[in-house]
Amino acid sequence: MKTVSHAKSCFYGIRSNIGKCIAAFVALTLSATIAGCGTNRAESNSNNGLPTLTFMLDWTPNTNHIGLYVAQKLDYFKEAGINVKILPTAQAGAETSVNNGVANIGFSKLTDLANADAQGADLQLVFDLTQKPIARWCSLASRTDIKTPKDFQNKTFVSFGSAEQSASVRQMIKHAGGNGEFKTATAGTNTFRTLTSGKGDFAGFYANWEEVESKLNGPALNCFTADQWGVPGNPDQLGFAVKRSWLKNENNRDNIAKFVAAARKGYDYALSHPDKASDILVEETPTSHLDPKLAKASMKTVIKNDFWTTPESGKKTIPGTINVKQGQDYLDFQQAAGTYSDKHHKRLSKAPQAEELSTNEFVKRR
Repeated sequence: MKTVSHAKSCFYGIRSNIGKCIAAFVALTLSATIAGCGTNRAESNSNNGLPTLTFMLDWTPNTNHIGLYVAQKLDYFKEAGINVKILPTAQAGAETSVNNGVANIGFSKLTDLANADAQGADLQLVFDLTQKPIARWCSLASRTDIKTPKDFQNKTFVSFGSAEQSASVRQMIKHAGGNGEFKTATAGTNTFRTLTSGKGDFAGFYANWEEVESKLNGPALNCFTADQWGVPGNPDQLGFAVKRSWLKNENNRDNIAKFVAAARKGYDYALSHPDKASDILVEETPTSHLDPKLAKASMKTVIKNDFWTTPESGKKTIPGTINVKQGQDYLDFQQAAGTYSDKHHKRLSKAPQAEELSTNEFVKRR
């Protein structure tokens, strides 16, 4: 989805309603770049005297971001002692924007940081929202010839050419008894339409957004989760990324701890008040034209499936911690598949290390 967001910033780079984002993106990208420029070098101060942090989204606003908008609306950030400016995604992607100093914090995932840091970036994940995999690999439910991932074999995968997603799909097919072979087609502006047109047979979707959308509005999907079909670890540790060198400043460390605590409070509110939080998300992002029914249905799906919580945390609070073992299992799998390379396009000699790419320090300060 390079016209709207850097492909790797979007889980598997697949979105269904890109068309809605393009018009807003053209108008907003320039202002986002100007507004955020240089913020990693020095935080600005607003009229209330509080330091301002800039946060860049990875895609158009959705329930993955709901806690941020709740914290903004209910003044959780200000109560913590900071101002927060939420920036729309830039074409370069959240990782590049944070690494280049356009934003202090960005929405990203562990494996995307592995890719970015292999290319010379200096990023670290400081908060993990998703405690379970939420990416799904789906065909249209009307495709009765596709019953398991084995049936993806020799069919056409609608993708953006990511080595990561190809490795996952190949493993799923092999785990289901196939030989791992498949064809690819470039995704258009609407993945649902690409499938219904017959130009592709299966694609990647979010369980908490597009799969919910399909249940509300169709077309119906038949979906599979990678970890249930031979892909180890959690590929979807998605949360907040910052630049390591930025964290060397003690004031920045203190402010990111405040940010994480306030954001978690916003997500906790969303778990306890899903409908009210969904209304806040829709109201605070008018240019995204979010469907209120979709936002509320998405939150119900998040809560029902414990996407953000763990048995230890219960259903009313966000742990926010990065599971290093699950992360490393997935990074090792992708390394074995040859996914990661350095800026010279040379394959890495060893897998990126989850313990270096992440820290739970700021989550634990709560």
